[in-house]
Amino acid sequence: MAARTGTAHVVTTTRKYKDRVYRTHLLRRSYREDGVVKNETLGNLSHLPEALIEIIRRSLQGESFVPVAQALEITQSRAHGQVQAVAAAMRRLDLATVIASKPSRERDLVLAMVAARIIAPQTKLATTRWWETTTLAEDFGVAGANEDDLYAAMDWLLGRQDVIQKKLAARHLSTGGLVLYDLSSSYFEGSTCPLAKLGYSRDGKKGLLQVNYGLLTDARGCPVAVSVYEGNVADSQTLLPALERVREQFGVEQLVMVGDRGMISNQAIATMQDTPGVDWITALKSASIRALVEQGQLQLDLFDDRNLLELSSPDYPGERLVACRNPQLAALRAHKREALLAATERNLALIKARVDATKLAGAAAIGLRVGKVVNQYKVAKHFELTIGEAAFSFQRKRDSIAAESALDGVYIIRTSVPSAKMNAADCVRNYKALANVERAFRSLKTIDLKVRPIHHRTADRVRAHIFLCLLAYYVEWHLREAWRELLFADTEQQAKATRDPVAPAQRSPAALAKVAAHTLDDGTPAHSFATLMAELSTLVRNTCRTPHAGDDAPTFELLTTPTPKQQRALELIQQLRV
Repeated sequence: MAARTGTAHVVTTTRKYKDRVYRTHLLRRSYREDGVVKNETLGNLSHLPEALIEIIRRSLQGESFVPVAQALEITQSRAHGQVQAVAAAMRRLDLATVIASKPSRERDLVLAMVAARIIAPQTKLATTRWWETTTLAEDFGVAGANEDDLYAAMDWLLGRQDVIQKKLAARHLSTGGLVLYDLSSSYFEGSTCPLAKLGYSRDGKKGLLQVNYGLLTDARGCPVAVSVYEGNVADSQTLLPALERVREQFGVEQLVMVGDRGMISNQAIATMQDTPGVDWITALKSASIRALVEQGQLQLDLFDDRNLLELSSPDYPGERLVACRNPQLAALRAHKREALLAATERNLALIKARVDATKLAGAAAIGLRVGKVVNQYKVAKHFELTIGEAAFSFQRKRDSIAAESALDGVYIIRTSVPSAKMNAADCVRNYKALANVERAFRSLKTIDLKVRPIHHRTADRVRAHIFLCLLAYYVEWHLREAWRELLFADTEQQAKATRDPVAPAQRSPAALAKVAAHTLDDGTPAHSFATLMAELSTLVRNTCRTPHAGDDAPTFELLTTPTPKQQRALELIQQLRV
């Protein structure tokens, strides 16, 4: 019998039985016998993995396979996904045109610094080292830039700050709309900057030099402008310059300025009352609320069946007062007060024990020691002290504590906006929108962008650095909005406009479920902004060539195939609107 020398090949057959599909892979050989083509089954391959069966099939068809290391050499790998995401967002926001209408080396460097601040905030020198390890330097056209180049670009950027902020204001501030304003501070590493002064530290870093900066946003918290002040400038001294900037530089002559009770002073209100088209929303300080209660203009028993009421007072002519009482806030303040009172009592008890044991004597010495601790927690007003030459006693002022407790959870919104334009509930909601500015400060200072550490020594460099951080937050703010469905953020934003303005903010059931399970509806992990950026960074751009081909050999690039989550993140960026 003649030897069978026909070509081997893989044959796949499919059959359906009881709603199930069965696939069989057979290794066969075709041969000719007595002029007739016949087939011979050499083996059943169905037990092998599909990928291996496909390799056998293609090999029998004439393809050659070699180990990857012999066919391909990766000469460089650079993180790319997070750069791709930020660059795409900047294009959607047309940030390049906002910064300067004409291309330039300075504009490229500024855009690159903005992207770097979002992805990996570092010193300018460290930034020039870091971005060469990613695709940022290449994609933004700043490869080879050094620290001096970045400083020169910062100087150029500061000269364009007014123009840039005017463009942002034109996008996001509207006639008659809300303008949110607040002030924060950051401390310095050194002591040579002229802006560095001792002042009220919002970082809790007493005794350190700091710089203050005021942030203007729209009602959503989208940043529009920032101003930098010496570290000892009071909040209220910065409000009117901010208002003037909105009116004169940005051309928004009709607006509602929203600021907290420490920001909008009586002097500022007097100025705004004389400024046509300007209204405001703020809140009364606790002493003013107490005065209204003592005068009988606010009756606390009215809160028995409601949590919001509107009143007027001759002390605030032409203004509306919206009084609110939040029981949850009242309980929180009562708990905090009791804790502070108890802590103060423990400190005073230690002093009393020393006096009783005759280890501390003399009214002056006892008074000096008491003075160091009695107001440590700002509750000295609630204690009655008796100091003698060899005796010391203290007790709580029950009436004082009760009077303060009666106002727990009570706050009053003060506004000049007529009721025809804004009802009482919306006044409260719009005042609470200041939380959006506080959220911006958290991102700027600690969470992502890290305005600190401030190493710059000149006032202009500090101003440029903080403005650069503002631009970075502008991009990040829009990214966060685009990525809400992938983050722990609540996607049901419309409910904010109708929910009880006094009650504590509540997340939607969908958001609560997302937080509890740490997963999205599809079962994949929910992300913070930082962890989503980290996942995107696993998308890598590889530079490849044939092995041992020499440095002059042509190369090509291969990008990591994105996962469904990464692909969705990139798709959502394309839906950004300004």
